[in-house]
Amino acid sequence: MSTSGSLCEFNEEDNVYLQLCPDPIRFEPVSKVTNVFYDEANQQVYTVRSGGASGVVVKGRKESLNCTFRMEDKGPVLSIKFSPDQKILAVQRSSHSVEFMNFFSGTENLQEYSQTCKSKNATILGFIWISGNEILFVTKVGIELFQVYPEKRCLKYLKGVSVYIDWFLHSVENNILVVSSPGGIIQPFQLKPGNIYKFQKLDIDQTTATPQRERLNERDMSIVSLYNQTAVLVLRHRPKSSTCSGAEIDVYPLNREKATSKSHVLKLETSGCFAINVIDNLIIVHHQASKASMLFDVHLSGAYDGYATYHTAVVVPMPIKQFKLKLPTASTSVSEVSEVPCELYSVNWVVFPPNVIIDAKLGCLWFLQLKLGPIQNIMPDKIRLVEFLLQRSNGKRQLLQLLQHTILSPAFPELDLVGGVLDKLNENYQSFLDVEMQNQMSLPVSGKTDVLVPKGSILVDQQDLYTNIFSNFPNCETITDRYIVFVLTEYIRSLTQYRIPVQHYIYELVIHAMVRQKAFYQLHQFLQNYVVNDSKHLACLLLSLEGEYPAAYQLALDMLKRLSNANDLIVEVLINKQKIIPALRFVQSCERTDTISARKFLDAAMRHEDKSVFYAVYKFFEERNLRLRGVPTFEPSELCDIYVQHFQTSFGKSTACANVFVES
Repeated sequence: MSTSGSLCEFNEEDNVYLQLCPDPIRFEPVSKVTNVFYDEANQQVYTVRSGGASGVVVKGRKESLNCTFRMEDKGPVLSIKFSPDQKILAVQRSSHSVEFMNFFSGTENLQEYSQTCKSKNATILGFIWISGNEILFVTKVGIELFQVYPEKRCLKYLKGVSVYIDWFLHSVENNILVVSSPGGIIQPFQLKPGNIYKFQKLDIDQTTATPQRERLNERDMSIVSLYNQTAVLVLRHRPKSSTCSGAEIDVYPLNREKATSKSHVLKLETSGCFAINVIDNLIIVHHQASKASMLFDVHLSGAYDGYATYHTAVVVPMPIKQFKLKLPTASTSVSEVSEVPCELYSVNWVVFPPNVIIDAKLGCLWFLQLKLGPIQNIMPDKIRLVEFLLQRSNGKRQLLQLLQHTILSPAFPELDLVGGVLDKLNENYQSFLDVEMQNQMSLPVSGKTDVLVPKGSILVDQQDLYTNIFSNFPNCETITDRYIVFVLTEYIRSLTQYRIPVQHYIYELVIHAMVRQKAFYQLHQFLQNYVVNDSKHLACLLLSLEGEYPAAYQLALDMLKRLSNANDLIVEVLINKQKIIPALRFVQSCERTDTISARKFLDAAMRHEDKSVFYAVYKFFEERNLRLRGVPTFEPSELCDIYVQHFQTSFGKSTACANVFVES
């Protein structure tokens, strides 16, 4: 597939899923007298005029340090960076030393102090701030860690590692250093305050067309963070003689225990000049020739060859949304501005991870932004789209909108689509429950790497679907009860498949829908085949449906009997139905005769239209009193005087305890 050709079908504004932030950081463009530097750690741009003698302007986000100061011109500046706490400025002007200036006492009268390499005659390739007072020199013959003492204006050597270095990359996010040694050897390090930890070397896959180890260029490698895992991306430009179509990006997750092999391959299917950003665990590959960008997600399924998983772009490549830069006009009115379109994918662009794009000649720093809404328009596979949105940290709103459109659509989707979507949701749902269970059990990690993590970044549970989807069924005139039953039973099937307890309100919805369409046989089978989990909530619901479906009463009673904690509720149900004698028999079967309240049963029996019921109940409790206390009379605390008087009025004074209660 040609990248440039793919854009013809989708060039509408609504389908553009990448955009530059609307308020870029503006700085003085690069010129003959002005050099521009970017500090990835603090996300700051430094414009240095005349070696600092004419001024240094630092600009970054609002929360970072933005300042202007002057330095003595001691030659061209090679690199300039603030410490993470913004209190110490480090400037490299030569290949053998780095100069420092303290900023915690103000920007006036800055006094410099410097540090040379520990290794004599070593050439400094660059430096990295590890913490507020620790800095690492990367030289051609190794890496050196120093402690900075700003009050004393000096540095102390801590430790180092000897290794020949051609070039290096540094990831600010995880403090990972990757160096390239002669012969194409790639060695990663983990940098921590006071320590340097060595990873296993990268097992870079070599092409069959290159008999010797391939020389890797700095511009073709990136260090990124994907799903809480640091990985090295290697861009492979395939030779013309290769049978592969276009360049590829190999993904190497770093591992301190063993040599790192590639786990994923991104098939770019085109050749040329590329740049890489990462947003929300998505790898974004910009292609300069076609002026388009591709999205890759290593958590989506791909073709596995036994060693690595091969991925194609998630959606069709699209250009970044056109950006218009606001510039002041020549008008006398200061408030008037003009909008000038910016050249996208310019040769002047420099791209930094994770999402920074700088045009030094234009004087702009943008943060690339991802829009999830347009992706729904150009990703036809809805099940894969659900899987994609589950991985996005801010994808819940878009996912719920997709579910509303899919499930509440007048053109009802097919069973396979609904089932597939719900299975993806519940597979992810189950992983969150498993993690929660592990956390509650406080299982020791014991240094193992098998700690459970959720499959997705967001959770869509039963309450979310009930609130946003299922509760809206009555508002959709085109949706029938038959369709509601179909969707809900499919959801219950999916929840059961993934061993997720179904909440009672989901059952209530499907039962109501069955009753409305008078699908009583289906409801009966639904309950008798234990599709529904027994609960007091559902039993009470069935009791309320007795008027429309008389068999619901017995179904509810059977459900309550299967529950071990519903005996009191069964008694209440029987008494409310004026089934006093069956209620007493049930109490006897539960062996609770000695503890029940006589008043409750006598009161219900006195209101019964059959006087023999009251007689039988009264004699039952007289016999209980005689058995427990040796006398048939009631205790004053039982408050049964009104029932004794009613018995004497109706049947005369009781002289014997003839039990007319017949057990069954």
